[in-house]
Amino acid sequence: MLTVIADIRTRPGQHHRQAVLDAFAKIVPSVLQEAGCHGYAPLIDHNAQVDFQASSPDAITMVEKWDSVAHLQAHLNTAHMKAWAEEVKDHVLDTRIRILEAGI
Repeated sequence: MLTVIADIRTRPGQHHRQAVLDAFAKIVPSVLQEAGCHGYAPLIDHNAQVDFQASSPDAITMVEKWDSVAHLQAHLNTAHMKAWAEEVKDHVLDTRIRILEAGI
């Protein structure tokens, strides 16, 4: 199983991040029904107020679990993901995707 981390940087301002989160809320149920998907969750920084925390108020971290890269690629080509990308294009500056596997 693969863990996918998608670091999404939004335009500055709470309304941009919220627009992306709202768009995710619409598609999460559909994504969780996709073949090979075992988890799909958008996460934002918790305001822990500790000096050792790095935070980014204009970021969303997606944590995803997929059976394979093929399943991830199929996900990225679904109609709901294409609609999501269109809906958030004015709010997202860039996205970095990491595909991870167990190290031990």
